Amino acid sequence: MADRFRVRTMDGADRTAWANMRARLWPEETAHAHAYMIDAVIDADDAWGFIAETADAVPAGFAEVTIRKFANGCETQPVPFLEGIWVKPECRRRGIGALLVAHIEMFVAGRGFREIGSDTSIANLASQAAHVAWGFSETERVVYYRRDVPVR
Repeated sequence: MADRFRVRTMDGADRTAWANMRARLWPEETAHAHAYMIDAVIDADDAWGFIAETADAVPAGFAEVTIRKFANGCETQPVPFLEGIWVKPECRRRGIGALLVAHIEMFVAGRGFREIGSDTSIANLASQAAHVAWGFSETERVVYYRRDVPVR
């Protein structure tokens, strides 16, 4: 069914749809933060947003990729990193996530990269299963910590 959708790189004309999808994926972020990040991706030479659309140009999902200096579990540096991927609930289980990942793979391969990094939370079992279905291999599990530094 993914053949009914197309993937393309997003630009400034996609800001509204992009912000709406970002808000669904990262609801803890403010509208201002989403707008800031969209502008940062548009202005960057090492970050891209991709949109999956129906034949009628209705957004069905999106993904964002940045080039990181390194990524845990990856063998090359720098490395493209799948920062986020989201598909509308009513469009899920139709191959759109796989279509986005395949498009990104071709996009980064065309720029000389040979692997893509990604992550998800330990609790997000649906995302873990999706990553495996898309051909990602789990490399490690990590628990992150932080500590406040007192202001002096």
